[in-house]
Amino acid sequence: MDNNVCEQALKKAILHRKNAYFYKTQNGARVGDLFMSLIDTCELNKADPFDYLTQLQKHASELSSDPDSWMPWNYRDMLQRPDAP
Repeated sequence: MDNNVCEQALKKAILHRKNAYFYKTQNGARVGDLFMSLIDTCELNKADPFDYLTQLQKHASELSSDPDSWMPWNYRDMLQRPDAP
């Protein structure tokens, strides 16, 4: 038995913590943490983080009316709807 899965999951968090020392403001640190969380959630749900964030920008009006439908694990379903722009 090994714990490679656990080590890989912790490796990202440790690298982010190390890089967080260089944030200049508290708000910058919050934004960095938010994006790191989004990127990790996308990767865990096998979604491309760049595509996900791009689609959120393209569909901002739909996102604001129904944010639960635009989570990383189900945003592709929203894009494939026949009434999607």
